[in-house]
Amino acid sequence: MDKEQRLAAGESAAARQKGDAAEAETAQQGNIAQRGDTAQREDSPEKAGLSQLIRDSRKIVVKIGSNTLSNDRGEVNREAMHNIVEQLMEWIDCGKRIIVVSSGAGICGVGAINKWQRKGDMNYKQALCAIGQVELMMAYKELFKEYDCHVAQMLLTRGDFDDHSRNLHIRNTLFTLVDEGVVPIVNENDSVSVDEIKIGDNDTLSALTANLWGADLLILLSDIDGVYDSNPKENPQAKLISQVTDVDRLKQEISMGATNRFGTGGIATKIEAARKVNEFGIPMALLNGKKYDILRKAADGRETGTVFYG
Repeated sequence: MDKEQRLAAGESAAARQKGDAAEAETAQQGNIAQRGDTAQREDSPEKAGLSQLIRDSRKIVVKIGSNTLSNDRGEVNREAMHNIVEQLMEWIDCGKRIIVVSSGAGICGVGAINKWQRKGDMNYKQALCAIGQVELMMAYKELFKEYDCHVAQMLLTRGDFDDHSRNLHIRNTLFTLVDEGVVPIVNENDSVSVDEIKIGDNDTLSALTANLWGADLLILLSDIDGVYDSNPKENPQAKLISQVTDVDRLKQEISMGATNRFGTGGIATKIEAARKVNEFGIPMALLNGKKYDILRKAADGRETGTVFYG
């Protein structure tokens, strides 16, 4: 190699070193900016704790309540359903495994047939659920199909969890579906459930499902931001309780509200669901599913709720 070639090679190497240094500095600045952005989003220990919990959880059961899926008139809110499915698919694409426990068969039945809404007879209620379950699953099928994802329906009763053999079959089916990239949609089999075998609410069903599957986290999507020391719909001064480590003490310190006409669960059933999963070492988060992008924002530290730690 002559002198000119050596000089050219030296200049080229120096240029590469400068380029590498510039890239490193840019990356460092980006990391600093990203850390600053994260710090900005996670502006409280509660938000940071929930965000970290979601990031660390791989197997998540998400319960979607009737109040989350319906508007004020009791009609199915397809836009809200689409937004939730979109967020769940983002989690799945990131490697998380998801099981959905979904209410809404009753309101879908009313929307489909447009009668019997005010009939209190149990036969009519069960008939509405039978009609509505088809509509509910069709909606989920269409929404998940946009992302080339299949769904599977699982309708369960309390007897399925009480019987060891059926319990085992449910567990194996859940594992098989999730392992193959299919999203199970779980609901109570309302059309055949009577008091003796009825679970009663999907808060409890989601807790039983989370325990059976061995989930890392249970998320309940409802129409409230979390657990308050009193009913926020009646008391504007009510304070959000962001973390709960003692369910029994919590029940003594807060006032329980009633359910509304679109759902079967209230705050009491959510607290009992937390107790059930906490006994198995599974945390539970209660979030406001009526808020747009609630799952994204909770994962990013931009929204909070109430987290129950076992």
